[in-house]
Order: sequence, then C-alpha cells, then structure tokens
Amino acid sequence: MRKGERVGVFEHLDVKPIINLVGTATRYGGGLMEQKVIDAMSEVALESVRIDELQAVASKIIAKVTGAEAGYVTCGASAALVLGTAACLTGLNVARMNRLPNTTGIPNEVLMAHHQMSGYSRVIESTGAKIVGVGIPNDTNPPMEVHITKAWEFESNITEHTVAICYAYLTGNHPPLEEVITVGKKYRIPVLVDAAGQVPPVANLRKFISMGADLVAFSGGKGIQGPQDSGILCGRRDLIAAAALQNLDMAEASFESWDPPRSLIPKEKLCGLPLHGIGRGMKVSKEAIVGLVTRLELLTVENSLRVLEQRRQWLKHIAAGVNGVAGVEAQITETSPGGHPILKVRLDKSKLGRSAFDVAQQLKNGNPPIYVIELFLHEGLLIIHPINLNEERTRIVVERLYAALTN
Repeated sequence: MRKGERVGVFEHLDVKPIINLVGTATRYGGGLMEQKVIDAMSEVALESVRIDELQAVASKIIAKVTGAEAGYVTCGASAALVLGTAACLTGLNVARMNRLPNTTGIPNEVLMAHHQMSGYSRVIESTGAKIVGVGIPNDTNPPMEVHITKAWEFESNITEHTVAICYAYLTGNHPPLEEVITVGKKYRIPVLVDAAGQVPPVANLRKFISMGADLVAFSGGKGIQGPQDSGILCGRRDLIAAAALQNLDMAEASFESWDPPRSLIPKEKLCGLPLHGIGRGMKVSKEAIVGLVTRLELLTVENSLRVLEQRRQWLKHIAAGVNGVAGVEAQITETSPGGHPILKVRLDKSKLGRSAFDVAQQLKNGNPPIYVIELFLHEGLLIIHPINLNEERTRIVVERLYAALTN
C-alpha cells in the first residue's frame, strides 16, 4: 500500500469480503443497499432525534405504502412477530405489558397450522404465548404427506384463551389465508401474517392488509433491501400502538409529563407507562428507521420490475458461460410468482468427475470467496441468487464458476 493511501474498513479489520450468491441470508450480511439509503442513514447518524416522533412519521409512510391504518419499524421480521404477538396478548392494558412473558391467568393461546411451524415460531413463544397446533402434522393418504389443514379446524380450536392466529405465508399454504381471516373476523381474533420474505413482488406490501389481516410482518432487509436489521409491522392502529409501547424506551419519563405523538400512541387510553417492555431488547436505531422509510419511498413497482429484469440478465450471462460444459445444465426459474429469478446449475458428477460439493468448496476457497446456496448440493444442484450481483461481480462469477467446473 502506498503512503497516504486510505485503508478500507475490511482491510483494517483483516476480514475478507465475499461475493454473496446466497441472497438475503443474514449470516452473509444480507442484501446490499443502494447509495441513497446509505446517504440517508449517514446523515441521520450525525444528529439526535426523538425516536417516538421518528416512528410516528415512519408509521404514516408505512401506512401509505401498505394500506394499513398504521405501521412500525422493527429490528427485523422476527422482532415484528414478537411485538405483534405481544400486542395481541396485551392490547393497551399496561399492567399486562409489565407482566410479559408471564401470562399466567390471562388468555395466551396463538393458533397456527402444524405444517407452518418452524424455528421462527419460537419468537412467538418468547412473549409467553402458547402455540396451539391446528390440524395434524402429517396424513396417511397420500402416505406420510402433510395434512391439508381446513379453515374449520382453526374455528374448532378457538377458545376463551385464544388471542391470535398466526399464518406463515408461502405460495400454496393451506388453508387459503382469506379463509383464515374470515374465521378471525367472525370471532374477533386478530390474524398476524408472517410475510417476511414476500417482497418482491412489491404488490405484496398491500396484499395481506387488503385481504383483511390485522397485522403483517415484513423483513426490511430481504427483498425490500433496506437495512438488514430492520423490519415492518403494519396493521390495526390499536395493535401497532400496543407494539410500540412494548418497544420504546420510556424509563425516565413520568406519565404526567409524557407527551407521545398521538398519531402513534393514544395516551388517553392508557392508565400509566409500561416499564421496559418485552421488545425492549429489540431497539431500533434512528439510522435503521430512516434507512427503511427511505427505501420504501424509492420502492415503486416500475423500479422493482426494472431491477428484476436486470438481475435476470446477469443470471442469463452466468448460464451462458457454463451451459457449454459437458455435464452442466443451467436454468433460470423464480423463487415464487413475481419473485426473484434464481439460477439452478445442475451437475452430472459422472461427466464432470467432481461433485457439487467439490465445486462449491472451490468457489469458497478462491479470492474473493464465492458462496452459493448449498441446500441441494446432495442432489448435484448449485443455486445462485442475484440480489447482490452487479456487472463486475457477474463477470467474476462467470470466470470462477467456469474454472471450477472445468478444472
């Protein structure tokens, strides 16, 4: 390095940057942000602000984008699920807020279809809620396939202890979300939708609220491409207020002098201040709030379609660079209708003389390291997600992948 030359952050920390073809996985830093978002975050980092006032402004922007009554910026989609569940457990009852996660003696059951449960379900239980599985885990006809859950099974599980229904949205999930929402409306049970990775398409930001969902959780750092540690909770105004109260820091305020923004928090409906709520450890920085709302204002349908097409072209370039290799078949598909394009590279070990595991490892061992989706390596399949590609990275990937396949 020449005298006076600036040392980069990664070089200073002796950490090697990678080319992330896995997509928005947090373990690899998630999706990259555009410069306008970074500039907005840098600007707000140099000033102080009331977080409740900033969240109130964010609420209005989120409401405009999603069609919800109100919204709140959270520390990721998991935090949105925690705060959304907590809001359903407590409403605007401050005494209950101060008890969580102790739910002894108060309604605490959340209904969820067995086949939608996952490791993410634990964040719901962290509030003190009890998940009640709906349907059965599997069926015998066809043999050992997932039981097709029906809406009436949700209805039959509603009791005086039920506070919410949680629905993890994926294309093809059952029963249809609309039917579950109908059940929720009938019994006045809030429906919380986990839509963490359901953008793109951008239209999904409004889809679930327009169906009648009471609360919807999105990741801010996946397809939206805001800060990786951001998320959105949007929905009914009273539930968003309850969520905000269990996340904001109000420890040094007195109830008498406290003056929250009324568009976010209805002080007149409260008997006092909650003490460090269940979501207090999921604090949201002013930088994350501003970064997310800046990104939301830039996220139009037209821009999204243009970006998706550009990413498709990069994948086509990679596919063209390897499809001539014997034993290699590269095909572009979509993660979901209207979602990101992805490239599936299928390898025939008998023709290549090396496995998908060998190729993936060689990509990781190079400079820079290249990481692909490895879930299906055992099937001879490398999967490439394009969200972090640009022209230069695409060129590097073509060269390195071709070399790994023909070495």
